[in-house]
Amino acid sequence: MAEAKKPNVFKSIGKFFSDTVSEMKKIVWPSWKQVWNNTVAVVVIVVVAAVAVVLLDMLFGWLLELLIGLLA
Repeated sequence: MAEAKKPNVFKSIGKFFSDTVSEMKKIVWPSWKQVWNNTVAVVVIVVVAAVAVVLLDMLFGWLLELLIGLLA
C-alpha cells in the first residue's frame, strides 16, 4: 500500500509568505487627504450621535420623572 506523500512544511511556509507579498503589492492605499476626510467624517458622525443620545436620555429621564410625579 503506498503512503500519501507529506507536503514539505518549509515549502508551504515559503509559499504563504510569497503569496502574501504578492497580494500586498495589489493593494491600492488611500491618499492622506482621503484618510483625513474619512477621519473627520467619522468624528463628526460620532459627536452628532453622542449628542442625540444625551438629548434623548435627558428627554426620557424628564418624562419618567413626570410620570412618577403623576403616579405618586
